[in-house]
Amino acid sequence: MEKSKLAVLAIIFISFAIGFWAYPQMPDMVASHWGSGGEVNDYMPKFWGVFLMPIVSLAMFFLFIFIPKIDPLKANVEKFKNYYNAFIVSIIFFLFYIYLLTIAWNLEYRFNMTYLMLPALSALFYASGVLIENTKRNWFIGIKTPWTVSNDVVWDKTHKLGGKFFKAAALLSLAGLLFGEMAIWFTILPVTFFSAYLIFYSYFEYQKETKK
Repeated sequence: MEKSKLAVLAIIFISFAIGFWAYPQMPDMVASHWGSGGEVNDYMPKFWGVFLMPIVSLAMFFLFIFIPKIDPLKANVEKFKNYYNAFIVSIIFFLFYIYLLTIAWNLEYRFNMTYLMLPALSALFYASGVLIENTKRNWFIGIKTPWTVSNDVVWDKTHKLGGKFFKAAALLSLAGLLFGEMAIWFTILPVTFFSAYLIFYSYFEYQKETKK
């Protein structure tokens, strides 16, 4: 088995181990969601509060492994397999980090959840940017519009730009830490704008290619 997959399975195993250790100490209703100011605004029953994230991580891992196997363009996925595997590790580690914060909060350690989440989210955006700019045309991974999946040139141009955008979003998200309760908007607004821009960009690039 590849080292990246072993790393993911190790992270998931540790998540479950922490869950079993923490379960007797957790409150009956577990804080599970925080507002932009770091205040708790939602709870869930103890079992799901403790084990939902490890279960989701395990399900996502199997989904990530399954996707390339059913992609009609699986040969293209092989071309960026190392970047894809690295991204799987990144997103599972991100979920593990959020899980640790959740467990710690419910064990009565207090901190600003938003401030601790944003650096990890920024790192995930950067990892997304690295993956995006190295993908080849496929049906499941990347920026999929009718125009990118129809043309290799449009795919490559859109993903090269998209990779730069997501790396920029990572830096903007990190910069948001300087702006208190406004920090979350430094994450939401850039990603929303960049995503919308890339849709239009892929359309106009496709129009250029079809006129050649």
